[in-house]
Amino acid sequence: MRTAVVRVGVDPRGELSADQLGAAMTALGELARGVGAEVLGADLAALPPSRREVEVLLAADDRDAALAVVMRLCTTVFGPLGATPVPGVVTFVSRGTDDDAHGVLSGFGLTGQVERRPGGDGWDIVDVTLRREDLAGVPESRIHTALEASLNCEVRILVDEGRA
Repeated sequence: MRTAVVRVGVDPRGELSADQLGAAMTALGELARGVGAEVLGADLAALPPSRREVEVLLAADDRDAALAVVMRLCTTVFGPLGATPVPGVVTFVSRGTDDDAHGVLSGFGLTGQVERRPGGDGWDIVDVTLRREDLAGVPESRIHTALEASLNCEVRILVDEGRA
């Protein structure tokens, strides 16, 4: 399971007071813990309204499902205060695992086989086998760059002509 970082704008019009924002962040933290999530600390009142955004860490593989959970939490907490939460960007924390590799592939709409082995100099080498048809829709260089950035190791993309 990957870790999503879900961002939600919670006071985009800047109408909430520092006390309201502080109390709401405390309540959000409690609700988040109830679903196994963690709210990253932020002094929202010190930020301009356009940046009053919460960041929540949540175990999830699906971007839309993670966003839906956090939007529900934010609406529960900030809605009664008159604020309308706005969905933000969802990214994933990368720990260099095979789950991260599969997550990168799924971001491109791909599936593949991931095999990890130790390299001669102590760094892992990850072989990712994709179907030739999959490479027709996405440039191999984009896939390769994203995988290397996520895994922080040498990545080799192999093409399987017969894999269905």
